[in-house]
Amino acid sequence: MIHVCSLARLHETVEETGARHIITLIGTESRVVRPDTILADNHLFLQMHDIAMPLDGYVLPAEDHVARLIDFVTRWERATPLVVHCFAGISRSTAGAFTAVCALRPERDEQEIAAKLRAASPTATPNLRIVALADRILGRKGRMVEAISAIGRGVEAPEGAPFRLDLD
Repeated sequence: MIHVCSLARLHETVEETGARHIITLIGTESRVVRPDTILADNHLFLQMHDIAMPLDGYVLPAEDHVARLIDFVTRWERATPLVVHCFAGISRSTAGAFTAVCALRPERDEQEIAAKLRAASPTATPNLRIVALADRILGRKGRMVEAISAIGRGVEAPEGAPFRLDLD
């Protein structure tokens, strides 16, 4: 199972869930302290900002970031939970969790996964650039982008509440 949270809730989410793998999607200015229970090899740290188009001074999510995310989740043995987090737990992390489920469950319908994401988190607003890159890499033919567009923007909030997104 995949848990999504903000940076502020990372340590408590890892402790409460028993997670042993983390994906961090965060800007270059943020300091992330890996929880003691997470081995360095089980922590994927992707430095990127929450933008969808190039912007001077910011790191645009790139194909390499998304390819590394997909590689990491496909190597995750799933014996313990995975935590995906970004700064606020609203955009990059929700795009990462959606991508993870689509990568691990290629037979699942994108609309159904997006609907489960929305049901689990009213604030989820997945970064569309990350979703579009994942869609292309996974060969989903635009269906991931369409599914996220269909659920629309989440409720405005400064931070998303931690939530779980199941693989089934």
